[in-house]
Amino acid sequence: MSAIVVRYRVKPSCAAENAELVRAVYAELQAQQPPGFRYATFVAEDEVTFVHIAFTEDGHSAPLPALPAFQSFVASIAERCDEPPQTTQLPEQIGSYQL
Repeated sequence: MSAIVVRYRVKPSCAAENAELVRAVYAELQAQQPPGFRYATFVAEDEVTFVHIAFTEDGHSAPLPALPAFQSFVASIAERCDEPPQTTQLPEQIGSYQL
């Protein structure tokens, strides 16, 4: 299984737009229900820091790049951000509980 964490901070004026773009990605995921993929997005108490966590099981590929809603989300991410996305690939899982 691979895991990726992405963290970024949007401009306060873009927080609602960013959240709506994220929700559109989840709507497409719900409609397509790709196998072997788990995904969660969190927003911090400051309402401008977003954290995305994606898990892709071995033998499966991440479906996000192929989703039109995700393409829309990433198309203008640079303009929405005060702090650009920082991606951390988590290569080795040493334990989990119900993941």
